[in-house]
Amino acid sequence: MIEITQTDRRLLAALRINSRASLTELAAATQVSRATVKARLNRMIDGGVIRRFTIETDLDDRDGVRAITCVELQGSMSRAVIRALRKIPEVTSLHSTNGKWDLVAEIRTDSLQAIDRTLRQIREISGVLNSETSLLLDVA
Repeated sequence: MIEITQTDRRLLAALRINSRASLTELAAATQVSRATVKARLNRMIDGGVIRRFTIETDLDDRDGVRAITCVELQGSMSRAVIRALRKIPEVTSLHSTNGKWDLVAEIRTDSLQAIDRTLRQIREISGVLNSETSLLLDVA
């Protein structure tokens, strides 16, 4: 595991704002040289700190249906269930957790019917013992 410095943290913060920023823009945002930015980026990519560069779309802001699903797993099946859940396009994030539930999945669809189909898919995965879903209504 590589050590993350304050400069690295500033660089990561700038990338969270704009993962497409140029080396020049990142250098200005972090107040270091372009060469330093390039070297630190390469070090964090090679070290596995930066796993991927991604985009945000306006799809997050459009109308649709979002839900949080908590999932209880059969212990020996956890890896297989996680692999199966990652293959469902409507499952936009997946987190392991502690407490009553083993996994928490965020689901995004365009309709309640699509939520229903997705939940059925989840319940049919071998190794899923139980689930509970909450629809997200509004930002508080």
